[in-house]
Amino acid sequence: MNKAVFVHVAVVCMSVFASHAKAELPLTVENLITKEGSLKLDLSLTYANKDREGVEAGQVVLVQTGDSSYVYIPTGYGTSQTNVDTFITTLGLRMGVTPSSEIYTRANFYYSDYRYLAADDQSASGSDNGFLDAWLGLNYRFSEDNETPALLGFIEGALREKGQQSSSSAKSWAVGFTAYRALDPVVLSMSASYRFNLERKDGDSEYNPGNYLAINPSVSFAVNDRVTLTTGVQWINKQPDQWSDQRDGIRQTNTDLMLGLGYGVSKGSTMSFSFKTDATGRDGADLRFNWLKAF
Repeated sequence: MNKAVFVHVAVVCMSVFASHAKAELPLTVENLITKEGSLKLDLSLTYANKDREGVEAGQVVLVQTGDSSYVYIPTGYGTSQTNVDTFITTLGLRMGVTPSSEIYTRANFYYSDYRYLAADDQSASGSDNGFLDAWLGLNYRFSEDNETPALLGFIEGALREKGQQSSSSAKSWAVGFTAYRALDPVVLSMSASYRFNLERKDGDSEYNPGNYLAINPSVSFAVNDRVTLTTGVQWINKQPDQWSDQRDGIRQTNTDLMLGLGYGVSKGSTMSFSFKTDATGRDGADLRFNWLKAF
């Protein structure tokens, strides 16, 4: 597989799950579950930059596009340098079903621009864009924040995922939880999510993206009734991908520093900005803007 094709495969065969897999802490924790009978529009724009250099083995790394949403970025073969800019637009809709549950759906679209330089000074560049995937999920609040910390959980599945040559349905699933304790004006939270993938057909090959576990402790501070500051770390353990039963790369672990700011624009409308950077290597950074509007 040549480098340009590999870049395309790495981007469009994205491993992603709900932007609500880790229930994001808004300005008021009551907004974690959409009010029964109400709708919320959830719109996100993510920019990720990756720069990889040195002796690589064709492995891929994860780029975060939401609370727990990811795309694959290649590292290249041999001694090389690869630089990739990726923009992901996520359009989601949340609907309150009961006082303790909501269903949600989302679709992801991408634009990726890449540059590659090999050891023999051979270079390549190009871009890709289009539909990535669509998901359907359920958020459920098991307990309120009272004698014990509040506990929320989720489960979701992929409605459609685009590969290099063909698409698949119901081949990727995710489960997870968020626990939080509000100690005015501070909120302590801990989230964990697990993504598991089934083998799917991609052209003439059998492809199985690696499963991964993500753990994210964080602290949110309410500056006032409109502004919330958040800081935390994220640890990911990802298994290698497989192409036709052949392992592609090695198991990867990664730790990231995460910073965020939430702003209450008006009643029922919040905006948030987040920044994530690799704390254990030279794996680039992600920037994300999110707008949540209740109807």
